[in-house]
Amino acid sequence: MQLQFLKFNTIMKKILFCFLFITCFLAISETQAQGFTNCVYNIEKQRWEKPGGLGEPCTNTIITSVPFLRITPDARSGAMGDAGIATSPDANAIHFNSSKLAFVDKDLSLSATYTPWLRALGLNDVYMAYLAGYKQVDKLSTIGFGLRYFSLGQISYTTDTGQENGTGKPNEFEISAAYARKLSDNFSLSLGGKFIFSNLAAGQRVGAVEINPGTAGAVDFGLTWKKDIELSGNQTDLTIGAAITNLGTKISYTNSANKDFIPTNLGIGAAWEFQFDEYNSLTVTADLNKLLVPTPCISSSDPSVPSCDEDQDGILDYKQKSVVGGLLGSFSDAQGGAGEEFREINYSIGMEYWYDKQFAVRAGYYTEAQTKGNRQYFTVGLGLKYNVFGLNFSYLVPTTSQRNPLDNTLRFSLIFDFEAFEDEE
Repeated sequence: MQLQFLKFNTIMKKILFCFLFITCFLAISETQAQGFTNCVYNIEKQRWEKPGGLGEPCTNTIITSVPFLRITPDARSGAMGDAGIATSPDANAIHFNSSKLAFVDKDLSLSATYTPWLRALGLNDVYMAYLAGYKQVDKLSTIGFGLRYFSLGQISYTTDTGQENGTGKPNEFEISAAYARKLSDNFSLSLGGKFIFSNLAAGQRVGAVEINPGTAGAVDFGLTWKKDIELSGNQTDLTIGAAITNLGTKISYTNSANKDFIPTNLGIGAAWEFQFDEYNSLTVTADLNKLLVPTPCISSSDPSVPSCDEDQDGILDYKQKSVVGGLLGSFSDAQGGAGEEFREINYSIGMEYWYDKQFAVRAGYYTEAQTKGNRQYFTVGLGLKYNVFGLNFSYLVPTTSQRNPLDNTLRFSLIFDFEAFEDEE
């Protein structure tokens, strides 16, 4: 039995390596001018469909490099359908919307999160670790920081002929910092920066091309508006937030000028907290997210459909756009028109119930369009808070056959509130 498990574990790592190898290959290839499989545009349904008249939609998922930047890093938001743009601020706010940090009521806080990856497949060395925190500068401003590390475990490399070619430990990390400031009692802005490092298969070769680690830099912008509203005699807090994250340079794993976009994202969220009495409160929240990068081109046999490589240089035209051009065009470049643009929006909804600010129950739902990834899942979680520290747990429940690396996985965050030490003295 143990031998069978070891064989299974080895097979899954080979599959994971194949995924990494293909990712690097696509990133350095300059002969992808044919685009996606030929599809036919259905005017009535406003979507691309596979040829043959069966009406099956063409999958056209937006693919970027370093997708680990968009993984929800903390268990609290992970339990609320990955919503977190407008929720109450905590040490993990820098991932979603760092402008929330201007409204923190503590002086210093740290959070550490461990997220296992692909546990259902028997892999024990694939995980993401996240360390984040903030420090109040004064009553109007706060600085935040974050460190994200994604380990893909140990991989056995092979040559094109299947011969063993050593082992490696692919990994990626992000270092980020942000400054948030109140401009009024109800409004705040933030500016952040980050450095990104991605080492998927450094030292390996695809043909005559050597693979190197990829690096990139990016900035984040955020804003938050918060208002106290009395509703039917109860105190409520309405928060609206927006953030553009990962707006930065392209990344490449070779010396080629053909580089790939990182996952620049626009997020808009709202949260409404209801304080029923001294002990009971409920928050409902919702987020909308859209990647601000070009939509991949689908080639078609229809001569009226523009070519994916108009200049015939062997590189897809959408990959040659500048960062700013990709951002501005991301609202209107989908070949399926406005209908496809709206399908590129992902939705998160969640709720959080607190009893006496010490025990929390959370639930949420995440969904995206079938042709844009088809991830759909429920999430649940618990939170505990006691003096110096707090614990958050989350669990993902899949609702489709589309596998998620966190399916049926329990992850947790630990939050330290250092001001509690001062309160006890």
